[in-house]
Amino acid sequence: MRRCYMLILICTLSALQVSAQDDRSAAMLDSIVRQFELDEVEVSARRREEPVIPVQKLEGARLAGLSTQSVADAVRYFSGVQIKDYGGVGGLKTVDLRSMGTHHLGVFYDGIEIGNAQNGVVDLGKFSMENIEQIALYNGQKSEIFQPAKDYGSAGTLYLKTRRPRFTDGKSYNLSVGMKAGTFGLANPSVLYEQKLTEDIHLSAGGEYTYAHGRYHFRYRKVLPGGIVAWDTTAVRQNGDIQAGRAEAGIFGYLPEGKWHIKGYYYQSEKGIPGAIVNNVWKNSQRQWDRNAFVQGNFTQRVTKGYDVQVNAKYSNDFMRYLNPDTTLMYIDNSFTQQEVYLSMAHRLAIVGVKGLLPHRTLNWDISLSADYQWNYLESNMANFVYPERQTVLAAVATQLDWTYIKAQASVLGTFVHDKIHHPTATMPTASKQKPQFTPAVFLTVHPYIQDLYIRTFYKRIFRMPTFNDLYYTDVGYIGLKPEYTTQYDLGAEYTKTWSRGVCRAIDLKVDGYFNQVTNKIVAVPKGTGQYRWQMMNLGYVEIRGVDANLSTTLCFNPWAVTDNQVLFSLAAAYTYQKAQDLTDPNEITYGGQIAYVPWHSGSVTANILWRGLSLNYAFIYVGERYHNSANIPANHEQPWYTHDVSVSYEMEVGSQQSAIRPRLHFALEFNNILNQQYDIILNYPMPGLNGKGIIRLML
Repeated sequence: MRRCYMLILICTLSALQVSAQDDRSAAMLDSIVRQFELDEVEVSARRREEPVIPVQKLEGARLAGLSTQSVADAVRYFSGVQIKDYGGVGGLKTVDLRSMGTHHLGVFYDGIEIGNAQNGVVDLGKFSMENIEQIALYNGQKSEIFQPAKDYGSAGTLYLKTRRPRFTDGKSYNLSVGMKAGTFGLANPSVLYEQKLTEDIHLSAGGEYTYAHGRYHFRYRKVLPGGIVAWDTTAVRQNGDIQAGRAEAGIFGYLPEGKWHIKGYYYQSEKGIPGAIVNNVWKNSQRQWDRNAFVQGNFTQRVTKGYDVQVNAKYSNDFMRYLNPDTTLMYIDNSFTQQEVYLSMAHRLAIVGVKGLLPHRTLNWDISLSADYQWNYLESNMANFVYPERQTVLAAVATQLDWTYIKAQASVLGTFVHDKIHHPTATMPTASKQKPQFTPAVFLTVHPYIQDLYIRTFYKRIFRMPTFNDLYYTDVGYIGLKPEYTTQYDLGAEYTKTWSRGVCRAIDLKVDGYFNQVTNKIVAVPKGTGQYRWQMMNLGYVEIRGVDANLSTTLCFNPWAVTDNQVLFSLAAAYTYQKAQDLTDPNEITYGGQIAYVPWHSGSVTANILWRGLSLNYAFIYVGERYHNSANIPANHEQPWYTHDVSVSYEMEVGSQQSAIRPRLHFALEFNNILNQQYDIILNYPMPGLNGKGIIRLML
C-alpha cells in the first residue's frame, strides 16, 4: 500500500509540473503542489485527504466517454440534479440542484463565477465540452477556504475546469484538430493549439464553430382525462437551428511558489426558438442572438511560510437580442446589454504543527479572509426602461480545522448591495438599498476508527438577490422584493477503498440525506384583471426532503497482464429521491403538492470498458413520474422517461516508431436514445428520438 501511495503521488507531481525545468529542486515542487493542488487529490491510503464537503466529479475516461455536446448533457449524470432542457442543439438548458431553484446554483468557469444580473440564469447549453477536462458539483460550497467570497454565496456550486497546457518531454507545442458531424445537420469543427513560450509561461488558444438545422421528428400525442386519444401524429420540430462560434485564449504562468493565468473568452450565436407545441401550432418564428465576452485573470502566491494571497479579476460584456415577428401575438424586438466588473482578494493563514490533546496528534488550523467587489449595469431598448446599476460588496471569514479523525469548516459571508436606477422621469424611485445580509455555514467530517469510512454533516443558510428582471422589468418588476432564502441540512456517509492488485481496484459509496427550506420565494403572480399582466412578489415557501446515493467501482478483468494490456471496467450509478412540497398557502390546491417537474425518483448508470486505445461506453438516465404544476392532479401528471446512450472510441498512434513525436488519431461514434423513446422534459417541448454523431480528432 505504501508503494501504491508513493506511485500515485509521484504521478500527480509529474502532471502538475507542466512547465517545470528539469533541474527545479524537489523542495520547491513539493511546496507548490502542497499549496495549490493537494486538497483536490485523492490518494490511496487510510489517511487520505478527504474533502470536508461532499463532491461529485466527472473527469478523465468517464467524462470523455459520455455522449455529450454541452456541459448540461454531462451534469445530468450527477445525483440531486434536475435539468430543464427545452430540446434541440441550441435549446435552453438550466440546472436545478436539490429543488432549490436554478438561481441558487453558482456556475464557475476556471474559478470565477459566470454572472447574469439580468435574470440570474446560466444557460449551460452555451458551454461546449470541447475544452472541459473536469466538472465538479458541490452541495453547499467548495471544500476549500482559500477562495473568493463569491464562492460562499450560493446554495450549491458547479465548477468547470478547462484544460491547462501540458507538454511531454521534448515537445514545445500541442495541436488538436477535430470534427464532429451528426444528426440534425450537426457540423462542429474545432481546433486547440498550445505553445511553450518559456519553461514557465505557456500559451493556449482554440475555438470551434457549431451549425445545426435542428429539425427532428417527434410524436405528438394527446390523451384526454377519460383515456380517449384526441390525436396521435408525427411531426417535424422546426425553428431549432443554431449557428455559434466560440474562441478562447489564455496565458498560464508558474512562479517558484505561485502561479497565474489570464484568459479571454468570446461566444456568439444566432438560433431559433422552437417554442411549445400547443393548439396545433407546429412552428414558431422567434429568434435570439447572443454575444458573450469576458477577460479574467488569477494570481496566487505564497508570500511567506503559512501565508498566501490570491487575486481574481474579471470584466464581461454580454448582449442578447430577442425577436418575435409574429404580430398576431405581440411584436417584440428587445435587446439587452449588461456589463460586469469583478475584483477579489483572498488571504489564507495556515497554522500548522500545533500539538493536539492526544499524544503524537497534530492540529492543522487555517483561517482565511476574502473580500469581493462587483459592479453590474444593464441597458435595453425597451420603453420606460430604468437602466439599473448594482454595486455589491462581499466579505467572508472562514476557518478550517483538521485534527486526527475530525475535519471541520465554518464561514460567515457578509453581503452589501446597493442598486441605483437611471430613469428619465423624476417619478420613479432612484435607488433600492438592501439590508446587509450575514449568512453562516458549518461543515463537519468525522473519520471514525472504522477503516475507510467517513461521516459528514453540514448546515448552511444563504440567499439570492432579486435579479434586475425581478426588480425592474417594465410593468412586471417590483422594486420592493426581498431576498429569497434557503436553509440546508445534510447528513451523509462515504465508504471508499482502493487496491493496487487484484480484480477490484476501487470502490466508493456515498449516501446523503438532506432537508432544505426555501422562504420568501420569488414568484410571478397576476396583476389586476389582465391575462398578460404579471408582477413579481415574495409569496412562496418550499420544503425539500431527499436522499442522494452514488456508487462507483473500477475492476481489472486481467490483473496478471502488464499495465498496457489490462482491461479496465468502470461502473458508476447515481440515485435521487426527493419530496419537494409547495407549502405556500393552505387554502390553495397546490398546498403540499410536489413542485413542478421534480420527480420522486431519478437516477443514472454509466459504464466504461477500456483496453489499450479502445473504449466502450454505455449510459442510462431515468426520470420518474412527476407533475408539471404544483397542483398534483391527474391532468398535470407526467409519465416517466429514460434514455440509453452508447459510444465507442479508439485512439492510435500513427507515423514511424522511430520518430520522437508521433501524431495520434482519435475516432468515436455516439448513439443517443437508441430505443427512440418519445418524451418531454418540459411539457410541450418534445425531445429528439434516436440520434448520433461521429468524431475524428488529430493530435500532434
